[in-house]
Amino acid sequence: MPTLALHTVAQGRDMLAKLPVGGTWRMGMNDATTLTTEATLKFGDKVVLRTESQCGDEIAYVKPQKLVEVAEYLRDDKAMLFDAPVFVTCIDKLGEEPRFEVCYQLRSHKHKHRLRLKVEVGEKNPKVPSLAGVWPAFNWQERETYDMYGIQFDGHPDLRRIYLYEEFEGFPLRKDYPKLKRQPLVRRDDFE
Repeated sequence: MPTLALHTVAQGRDMLAKLPVGGTWRMGMNDATTLTTEATLKFGDKVVLRTESQCGDEIAYVKPQKLVEVAEYLRDDKAMLFDAPVFVTCIDKLGEEPRFEVCYQLRSHKHKHRLRLKVEVGEKNPKVPSLAGVWPAFNWQERETYDMYGIQFDGHPDLRRIYLYEEFEGFPLRKDYPKLKRQPLVRRDDFE
């Protein structure tokens, strides 16, 4: 599988110019640069900040303000048709800035291709738009990411803890969470 070098809109246009005239263009898993090239061409370098390829997955780093717009394009465009949201998670890069990468893995059943969207957010205000309105399957996964990492999802229909109780202090999958931290005891009147 070819590797993906970081490319500009101009380089993407050059790659697309090499397609056969009058031929159909079908993207698949064996065309490693097509997905991110198309997204870069559609939105430009100001929205798709950079792209890369890792273990056969295409990765596009997207500006947080344009995440929903890019997601709707990936869901609705006939060349993309990403209909299967696989997961949402977060990568904590403690000691780096921006500290967090919110990752969305997507799959298209029709075209059999995968794409990972990443949004980088800082430690002071870890907030991204919710994609639960675009793909409802991300509803609980965004809640899990909030519960474990403290990432706020703007516009989420029910953003609250999903595993831990509301009084839990901190976010246990953050790299700076103390492993011996004690949590407050909470009285539960519903248990007898």
